[in-house]
Amino acid sequence: MEDRDAPAAGPTAPDYHISAESSLADRRRYTLKHGDTFALLDPYGDFVSGSHEGLYHRDTRYLSHCRLWIGGKRPLLLSSDVEHDNVVLNVDMTNPDLFDGDRLVLHKDAVHLSRTIFLWDNCRYELLCARHFGPDPVRFMLHLDFAADFADLFEVRGFHRDRRGGVTAEAAGDRLRFVYESLDGQPRSTEISFTPAPSTLSRKAAVFELDLDPGEARNLVWVSRCTTQWTTPQHAKLPAALRGALRSERRSPSGHRWTRVDSSDAGVNAVLGRSRADLAMLCSQTPHGSYPYAGIPWFSTPFGRDGVITGLETLWLDPELSRGILQFLAAFQATVVDPDRDAEPGKILHEMRRGELAELGEIPFGRYYGSVDSTPLFIALAGKYLQRTGDLETLRSLWPAIEAGLDWLERYGDRDGDGFVDYGGGGGRGLANQGWKDSHDSVFHADGSFAVPPIALCEVQGYAYLARNEAAVVAHALGKDALAVALRQRAAALAEAFEETFWCDPIGMFGLALDGRRRLCQVRSSNAGQVLFSGIARREHAERVARELTATRFFTGWGIRTVAEGERRYNPCSYHNGSVWPHDNALIALGLARYGLSSAVREVTDAVLGAAHRMQLRRLPELFCGFRRRPDRGPTLYPVACAPQAWAAAAPFALLEACLNPRFDPAGGQLYFHKPQLPAGLQWLRIRGLRVGPATADVRLLRDGDGVRAEVANGELRVHVVD
Repeated sequence: MEDRDAPAAGPTAPDYHISAESSLADRRRYTLKHGDTFALLDPYGDFVSGSHEGLYHRDTRYLSHCRLWIGGKRPLLLSSDVEHDNVVLNVDMTNPDLFDGDRLVLHKDAVHLSRTIFLWDNCRYELLCARHFGPDPVRFMLHLDFAADFADLFEVRGFHRDRRGGVTAEAAGDRLRFVYESLDGQPRSTEISFTPAPSTLSRKAAVFELDLDPGEARNLVWVSRCTTQWTTPQHAKLPAALRGALRSERRSPSGHRWTRVDSSDAGVNAVLGRSRADLAMLCSQTPHGSYPYAGIPWFSTPFGRDGVITGLETLWLDPELSRGILQFLAAFQATVVDPDRDAEPGKILHEMRRGELAELGEIPFGRYYGSVDSTPLFIALAGKYLQRTGDLETLRSLWPAIEAGLDWLERYGDRDGDGFVDYGGGGGRGLANQGWKDSHDSVFHADGSFAVPPIALCEVQGYAYLARNEAAVVAHALGKDALAVALRQRAAALAEAFEETFWCDPIGMFGLALDGRRRLCQVRSSNAGQVLFSGIARREHAERVARELTATRFFTGWGIRTVAEGERRYNPCSYHNGSVWPHDNALIALGLARYGLSSAVREVTDAVLGAAHRMQLRRLPELFCGFRRRPDRGPTLYPVACAPQAWAAAAPFALLEACLNPRFDPAGGQLYFHKPQLPAGLQWLRIRGLRVGPATADVRLLRDGDGVRAEVANGELRVHVVD
């Protein structure tokens, strides 16, 4: 993700931070998404100018204001909630006391207002039902205000631009249209249609005069369509659109059959249900398959690193999602050297933007490659996908992209020729730091001074090690045995050099990074925990890292901090230097499980699931602050965290994988659980519709004394518990 913390003395880079003049946590907000469109709404179903709220499409805010009034006053909110599948926002309201001078003309609670809001096919649909419960006929007005600023998402985040196009509005009959005079030549407009037509319609508002008898109800519908064409196509009628939205979001994130997980604990089930629904909402269908957009509101677009890690977290349950991720990223792999976009042949995409600033080149993120770890992670996911599915045909089609990625690791990934994968600082317009902690101040020495490029992050060396080993698996399956041997030898040599260079005995873990002066950043960071995910560490060092991560300077009770308490730049309220990231904890847990460190796995799992249980909607956000857990207090929210965020939504499933340790034999239709354990409080965990090769079954894991046993139903899958 881009740097969000306000710049301080440090590496010089453009300012892409997210303004924190207001907080996404300062009041309750709801998120809806379908395809390339999302909406951020308040509890009334409105969004107001001057906030981050609005209706967005392809990195542009197509409506910046939509507010409902009754009799000139805001309705009284009764309740609002998003259905568990994230499709529909339901809002219940009633009228306040309405006066004509000193005369009460409508007693409070006489009219019930029900709003049903959802997104479908680039449109925001709303059905408003007004029902009168009073004893006498009434007349009142419903008033809707609208505005459209067509702000680029980076403008909403706080990016300053010197010029922008104007907005014109046209109102006639049953339609209100806002048209943006784009500077990039791309047509952008918002058309709002009303059924029935308003009593009066201006360029800013629609007014409905309603006469209702006792018990009478009236339905009003308005549809706001985001268009990127000069002519406005017709939208679907509301009932058909709602049916389509419900069918779409009830599928799995990949659009295929989703392996469902439930348990004996209702709280855990609520977390898992929300995570599944969030992943399904964030995934958008592309010509290459389903792809999880990174997060809302700031990152509702494809990100390479985020997509691959989301795939790794969900691979054991929904490998079809990883297939779409791999095919999408292979299609957009860099083929030329372009310093302005940090692109080099074979490099995997960092992010893709489609707003006006990207189209004009005012920001470099239209198709941007400033991510040092996306490429090795892509290769690693490809190998793991093959082992999970046995799908050799897909890997055969991906092999050219894998080869190009391996070539990038050797030719471009090591700028100073020391054998370690590094990055050089963003090329002037991009990101200064290009690992997953890409804030400007996230890579530093023990004294707080910044590392100088080229910078080799510890976890990235693990990713490179894992990539070569996983590529060797694919090469062997394709009959390229000599290459497979060479890749394993290259991985082994990297592991030896890594241990010698990055291990730092005084801090009891691997140093954060090696900088361009060959100085190790002797900083305790969660990056060292992600090293374990790759298996590059020696066992004795993995055990020491685990002890550090579960000690009080790292472990908050809600999860592991990104930077240990006491380090020079530690700040529990920062983006990357002391906060808690669910996906970071999930990768660490998978690494701990790799080394058989079951007690640490359980501790991390229980903490993060406990945090999710205390969050609004049981939804894990992108990150939260790294304060220690206190009695009767939930986690402290980070002010501009995305929620939902794909790799955070996927984290509970990765944590369960770390607990269960599944190993798949797709050719034989067999599944092995190696020393599985259940999270605290669970008596059983059920996995329904789990597919391994040609076999599928429902698997139930039950607590059995100090161990776990398995029961299989409804299928031919052979399941084994290995102690």
